Amino acid sequence: MKKEVPKYGTQQVLQFVGLNSLTIEEQDAVSTIATKEYEKAQRTLKNTLSMVVHIKCYEKEGGKKKYSLHIRAIAPTRIIESCKSHDWDLVRALHKSFQDIHHQIAHLFKGNATRPSTLNKDKAKRRHEFNLKGTDGPLTGSKK
Repeated sequence: MKKEVPKYGTQQVLQFVGLNSLTIEEQDAVSTIATKEYEKAQRTLKNTLSMVVHIKCYEKEGGKKKYSLHIRAIAPTRIIESCKSHDWDLVRALHKSFQDIHHQIAHLFKGNATRPSTLNKDKAKRRHEFNLKGTDGPLTGSKK
């Protein structure tokens, strides 16, 4: 499904692979959840994004189907992939895989809040204070 963005003049793409093996109700559920989660990921990235949702069905000698989902989000700078989700319930597996995508996006694009950036600015000053050049012999830790 392609969506035209009037502000940027580009197309955002959300592709589905393997929808033919699902029923009509399952296809509707997948498309509504995927478009909702796609827009969430787009907001967190603040950039254009294309996404591929690959659904695999496994059905062996039983009445139940097992679903495996692989989602690939393609951003301009990175490709984020989730292939950890497999479950007997399609909606639960879909939510698990999108939760993993959101977690990876938050992890990759988070700011470094644990260390202030002023430590890197004072590196030359600290070198001078502790004589890290090695010109006066071993490190003494004394100030000049």
